[in-house]
Amino acid sequence: MSAVIRKIVTVVEETHQEAGRDISPPTRRAAAIAVIENPFAGKYVEDLSPLIAIGEELGGLLTEKAVAALGIEGPRAQSYGKAAAVGENGELEHAAALLHPKMGTPVRKVLGKGAALIPSSKKRGGLGTVLDIPLGHKDAAFVRSHFDGMEVQINDAPRANEIMVAVAVTDSGRPLARVGGLTVAEVKGEDGLR
Repeated sequence: MSAVIRKIVTVVEETHQEAGRDISPPTRRAAAIAVIENPFAGKYVEDLSPLIAIGEELGGLLTEKAVAALGIEGPRAQSYGKAAAVGENGELEHAAALLHPKMGTPVRKVLGKGAALIPSSKKRGGLGTVLDIPLGHKDAAFVRSHFDGMEVQINDAPRANEIMVAVAVTDSGRPLARVGGLTVAEVKGEDGLR
């Protein structure tokens, strides 16, 4: 089963100034969000493997769109995250099926690596629901400068029988990060932690 996509929205954020200080180069993050039909809306289905396959399909597609929006090659991405929101007739397990079993592999393929766990969130909501996409360094979870998040919203999604699915990537950490921890220069990317 392939995703029935109603729309794809891509959002790019550039922060040029923070706390009255110029950020040069600006920190940038991008999210690609697909609004898809939920084939299991309104009914309990034991086998969610069709949604798992759709998650795998969307992982590569959305990551490619987010990386392209930043205008970088995939391996230059520093952070990543994913999220989904089901409409009122969906289950949180529908979002989990999209996000967890198989979405990560195609995301990592586009980015050239990704040793760290991909942060994720899921929720249920109606039209205009804000999707909170957690972010973390793609190769080392202990890089505190990259603990972040991105909010995205689509005014007409998710409808009751839809799911919004998003992948976000960054080319940097938070602007003016200064809470210590492992630095990007110290990342080994072997175990997903350091």
